[in-house]
Amino acid sequence: MHRKLNIGLLLFLSLSLTGFQALAADTHPFSIHDMLAMERISDAQVSPDGKRVVFNLRATDMEANRGRIDLWIVSVDGRGLRRLTTDPASDFNPRWSSDGESIWFLSTRSGSSQVWRLRIKGGEAVQITDLPLNVGNLVVSPRGDQLAFTLEVFPKEGGIEGTKNKLDERNKSKSTGRLYENIFIRHWDTWKDGRRSHLFVMPVGGGEPRDLMPGMEADTPSKPFGGAEEITFTPDGKGLVFTARDVGKEEPWSTDFDLYYASIEGGASPRCLTEDNPAWDTQPVFSPDGKTLAYLAMKHPRYESDRFRIVLYSWADGEKRILTEQWDRSPSGFCWSPDGRAIYASASHLGQHSLFAVDTQSGQIKILIEEGFCGSPSLAGERLLFGMDTLKSPVELFTCDQDGSGLEALTRINEEKVAATRMGDYEQFTFKGWNEEEVYCYVVKPVDFAPEKKYPIAFLIHGGPQGSFGNHFHYRWNPQAYAGAGYAVVMVDFHGSVGYGQAFTDSIGGDWGGKPLVDLQKGLAAALARYPWMDGDRVGALGASFGGFMINWIAGNWPDRFRCLINHDGNLDERMAYYATEELWFPEWDHRGTPWDNPDGYEKHNPVNYVKNWKTPMLVIHGALDYRVVETQGMGTFNALQRLDIPSQFLYFPDENHWVLQPHNGVLWHDTVLAWLDRWCKR
Repeated sequence: MHRKLNIGLLLFLSLSLTGFQALAADTHPFSIHDMLAMERISDAQVSPDGKRVVFNLRATDMEANRGRIDLWIVSVDGRGLRRLTTDPASDFNPRWSSDGESIWFLSTRSGSSQVWRLRIKGGEAVQITDLPLNVGNLVVSPRGDQLAFTLEVFPKEGGIEGTKNKLDERNKSKSTGRLYENIFIRHWDTWKDGRRSHLFVMPVGGGEPRDLMPGMEADTPSKPFGGAEEITFTPDGKGLVFTARDVGKEEPWSTDFDLYYASIEGGASPRCLTEDNPAWDTQPVFSPDGKTLAYLAMKHPRYESDRFRIVLYSWADGEKRILTEQWDRSPSGFCWSPDGRAIYASASHLGQHSLFAVDTQSGQIKILIEEGFCGSPSLAGERLLFGMDTLKSPVELFTCDQDGSGLEALTRINEEKVAATRMGDYEQFTFKGWNEEEVYCYVVKPVDFAPEKKYPIAFLIHGGPQGSFGNHFHYRWNPQAYAGAGYAVVMVDFHGSVGYGQAFTDSIGGDWGGKPLVDLQKGLAAALARYPWMDGDRVGALGASFGGFMINWIAGNWPDRFRCLINHDGNLDERMAYYATEELWFPEWDHRGTPWDNPDGYEKHNPVNYVKNWKTPMLVIHGALDYRVVETQGMGTFNALQRLDIPSQFLYFPDENHWVLQPHNGVLWHDTVLAWLDRWCKR
């Protein structure tokens, strides 16, 4: 199977006539500097009358070495695009007032994150809250009379004031030690200090915020990546439904997130709505008539990459019905149709992140928009609104009819920046991988491609491992950065990747170095056979997280194939990695138990056991704030390389986590990576 994607369509979606004119004029190959220059759209919110959209727009401030977020607004017909906020601080998390005349939002302009309000017709923004703690995850009630938000508090220290007093006492203390009685000790990139993200509510006119999770040793939204999509008001505005994991000391090895209901009056403990399911429940969304709560639910406890099902919960009697048990895809963001007869959801699908319609009676699935990366669908009047990006264009807002027809670009914010660059065209093909099963692969051609030339190859290996590079404009691992530097890019969605059915995703369990390695070997061979302009003698392999693990595994189990390797935040010793990481459910599922109950599960595909076979030059990169794959794994990799006298470098970031987020660090990362590839693959 060979799929050549509709490049003309994608260019049409990203470029207007002026964009094509710019493309024909002064352009340059795409680079990290172009990637950082792109402005990033997120959190699009439709007005109550369905005629306008407010959204976050993040721009990179190279001088300040950070991202800055402002609010923008546009009509659903694409007219009237304008900037709402211009303060040097970040303004984000916009929510409409019930009358559509104002925007509530969060801003750091007062020195901390607080709630502000801005009238659409003009005037200055007004600060609404002045709390001693940072406000997060703002939600406004349907009647417009209540604000809900989250605050980091000590659950047993008297709420907001008690938390402030305890923090003040800590700041005055000359000792720095912390005594822990249970884990988490730290999570993602943050040391835990006993605070929890609790849900609070207060009248829009002011008053003391009420903690709706009194005493709960739990967080909402889920950490570290959950957001306001995990919190919603009930249709009558008298309560809230939210996601939290309240499992006591089992938290580091549990994925039992539940939905809870709490009255806005507070006082009583929240009521669990999904106690019958020991796996993950999240993203509550009420139907337009208020009678049904839809949410996402997994089936298997302690497995974060299980398939989400859409569940319908009768608000009157609590009866549940799994709507999508027969759909072998895992939906993410979703919304209801105006009449409640359909749910519109996005999900990974064969190397895309497509938009689907789900019939709420039969569960029948219809694909609406197949190609591209579609996310966060919502209703804008009678049309669907969503963000979409591709391998050649960052996210812009689009609308379409509810049957998927009439696709229109609502914004073209990055069109001039896209038009000023030359990017590589891309194709997707399939090959026979492990056990002769069908596996998908993307190829991105070098910029200024000439078929008579031979090009070196950047062989990218995605993380997860239950992930996918896909048809997606990535801001850390963007294949166009390599295409712009003169490389052909090959990206295999090996066994374990998402979007190809749950069995394909599950197949990596207990087999990290098995099926994926076979797929990578066969995928590279298939690409070389298909594309004669690829130079199979000049190939560098690179990856992060699981991709970094795979680089270490390749070094010992496929040692003669590559000119060089690049390992970002990859494990060297899977057994020790278990003892040093934080979310224990992940290795326990993928390696089939703990190291003491199933030691073979950790040793079967452990890179450290094959270090004696290493010979390929390797660049190792690691961040000190990576508490998932700890820095000593990268240091140990570099130690071994140096002791074996293998050409190697170690790039260390003392202020980055599992990702490299600061702009100048991102430039250094790309400069170092491309220099390493060039050193070994361009000679």
